Parts: sequence; C-alpha cells; structure tokens
Amino acid sequence: MLNTLSGRFLILTIVFVMLAEVLIFVPSIARFRQDYLLSRLERAQIASLALLADDMIDMDLEEELLRNAEVYNVVLRRNEVRQLMLSSPIPNPIAATYDMRDPTAGMLIRDAMMQLLDREDRVIRVIGAPVLEAGLLIEVTMGTKGLRMAMVDYGVRVLVLSAVISAFTAFLLFIAVRAILVKPIKGVVGYMQSYAAAPEDARRIIQPTAGVRELREAEEALQTLQTELTASLKQKERLAQLGGAVAKVSHDLRNILTSAQLFTDRIETSEDPLVSRLAPKLVGSITRAVNLCESTLAFGKAEEPPPKLSQVMLADLVSDVVDSERLAVAEFDLSFAEDIPAGLAVRADSEQLFRVISNLVRNARQAIVASGQAAEIAVAAREDDDAWFIEVRDTGPGLPPKAQEHLFTPFQGGTRKGGSGLGLAISAELVRGHGGNLMLKETGPAGTCFEICLPKGDVAAI
Repeated sequence: MLNTLSGRFLILTIVFVMLAEVLIFVPSIARFRQDYLLSRLERAQIASLALLADDMIDMDLEEELLRNAEVYNVVLRRNEVRQLMLSSPIPNPIAATYDMRDPTAGMLIRDAMMQLLDREDRVIRVIGAPVLEAGLLIEVTMGTKGLRMAMVDYGVRVLVLSAVISAFTAFLLFIAVRAILVKPIKGVVGYMQSYAAAPEDARRIIQPTAGVRELREAEEALQTLQTELTASLKQKERLAQLGGAVAKVSHDLRNILTSAQLFTDRIETSEDPLVSRLAPKLVGSITRAVNLCESTLAFGKAEEPPPKLSQVMLADLVSDVVDSERLAVAEFDLSFAEDIPAGLAVRADSEQLFRVISNLVRNARQAIVASGQAAEIAVAAREDDDAWFIEVRDTGPGLPPKAQEHLFTPFQGGTRKGGSGLGLAISAELVRGHGGNLMLKETGPAGTCFEICLPKGDVAAI
C-alpha cells in the first residue's frame, strides 16, 4: 500500500490536512479562551446588576450568583467609583492579570498556549469592558482549572473533527487520484509491458486516450517512440536477412573468383598482344572483387578482435603507410607529406591503427587518381593533455554530398563510385575500440580532412 502512488498520496494528504488543522487549532484555542473569559465577565456583570437592583441580597444568593458566574469576586467601576459588588474567599494569591480590552492576536495565542500547558489551578484577575456601556470597567477573579478543562475539551473535539475531515478528504482524493492518475499510468505501463513482449507487433503500440494533458503528452511521446522503434526493428531485421544473404553470396563468389584468379595468372603469360594488354585489367578487377568479398565477410562476422594496446611510434607507422601508397602511384603526380613529431608515441594497437590510417590514405589516393588532378596527401599528428590527434588531409576534389550523409554506414557510405563503404565503417569501429572517434573534419573543393582522436585516459603508459 505504501509503495503505491495512490497509497503515498493518501498518507501525504492526511499529513498535510492535519498540519493545516494544527495551524488552525492554535488561533482557534486562543479564540475559545477569549470567549470563555468574556462570557465570565458578562455573567459577573449580570450578577452585579442584580445586586444593584436589590441591596438586601442575602449571603446564600450572593454565593449562588458567584458560583453561576464561576468567579470569586466582582468589581464594577461606575461613575469613576470602583466598587466591590460580589465577593467570596480567594483560595490562592492572584497569579496573573489579563486585560481583555483590545488584546493583540499574539498576546491571546501566547496566553492560551501557556494556559493549556499549565496544569496548576491558579487564581487570575480578568479585566474587561462592561456590556452595553453599563459602567467603565468590570473586573473578576477566577480559577484556571475550569478554564483549562474547557480548553482541553474544546481542543480534543477540534482534533477529532480534524481527523475525521482529514480521513474523509484523503479518501476522496485517493479515489480521485486513482481514477485520474493511477489508472491511466497503469494503462501506459501495461502498454509498455505488452509492447516489450513483442515489439515487432504494431497492434501493441499505445493509442493515446488520456484526458489529462500531461499524461496524453506522455502517451503521444511513447507512441512516437514505439512507432519509430518498430520501424527500426523491421528495417534491422531486413538488413540482417540481407546481410546473411550477402555473406553467403560473398563466400561462394570469393571461391569462384579465387579460381578465376588462378586462370588469369596463366593468361598473363600469353604472347597474344591483345591478351597481354587486357590481362592486367582483368587481374585487377578480380583482385578488387576478392577483396570486397573478404571485407564483406569480415564485417558480417563482426569478429574484430579487441585492440592489444602498446606504445606505438607513430612516425614509423605512418612512414610504412606512405611508402606502400607511393608504390601504387609511382607514375602519377601525387605527393605525400608527413608531419609527425619525433618520438611521439601513442597507446594503440599497431596493426589496427595501421589499417585505419592506411584506409584513409588509400581513399584519398583513389579519389585523387580518379580526378586526374595533381594533389598532395599529408598525415600530421599532435597531442594535448587528454588525447592524441592524427589528421589525414588531402587537396583532392572533396567528398560528394551523398557520401557525406552516410559516411560511416556500411554499404552506403562509399566515398567513390563503386565503393562498398566498408572501409570507413570498419575504420570507425576500430577507432571506437580504442575509446576514440573518427570524424570528418572538413571537406570541399579545396580538399578533405579526417581526424582520428585517441584518448590518453588515466591508464598508466605501457
């Protein structure tokens, strides 16, 4: 019960209503005390007027008048004369005097609380103004026992009534909260649980019905999320099925192409001029097809091992990449530049980092060669307190807009015509395995720049 929203709301309602009643109780008990004392002054005034009407009242009648007024004596001031109208023995000395003519609220509350906490039966003097201007002042002495008992009885009745009101109010609020909030929330939770059991079933998507604006907004947001998630799951399922088919086709195609590659090796030895001229192109095409099949299979298996981190001398690694790329463009006007600080060592897997940088440089080289324009590829590196940064920049034609939209998406982010887009996707995955990221820093007619960020972290150098 206490762990439910409605249960806690019920308890809080009772607590807050009782707190409000307590705040009301304090001035109420002060007001009750004031009325009690004023009523005793009025009774005393009536008794004194009876005495004025007949000066021959006997002692028994005077005692009855004082007993009915619940006072010990009465002093009335009329025409500037202070006269003791009724009197009886006072059991104790007067402990305090209270003037009921225009008292402040603070005084009334203070005196009431002190009276309520004082258990002793004391004698007090009460001063007030006579009713209907029947004199200048009336003064009585009385005991506090009856006053305190009346205050306690009134306080108990107020508290009991407050408890009943609190319970009834809390019950009504409990019913209202269950109908307005709890039931709709449970409905949303039920939709979420039903959807989680079968997210591909569009019938389980929530249909907003709540009348409360905030709940309806939550239902609409959940509906949008579920709709998008269902569509995404269907798309991923289709891609998974397509990926499985592609992997199977790539496996069989790789075997066929490998056999074809063996035959082309023999064709290259032919003395026929036409065959000799066309054979290298055929060999190159088959080699690229085999590489594409192998890349597709590797990506589909998702078996890329975690990086084996070590200290890697970046200048040596970049030099190896550039040397291998220079061999591929020996007859093309393409220059390479290396700007790696001497002695700069990064914490990475050397083989995986080589593949990433090699892929970026190769992509730049292929784009430049395809454009037929002279250009330069530069690899630079820098570091700060938190990370190492490696830039691969070229002065080539830049990336087309379509390639930029799905740059790191497999089979969609190819940077050149006929490319699979796997190279950048795999490179980005390898960099993420190091805890870093690969990003396109800039591209345009003046060239393209990719940046690799490898965090230093707080791991001790290896």
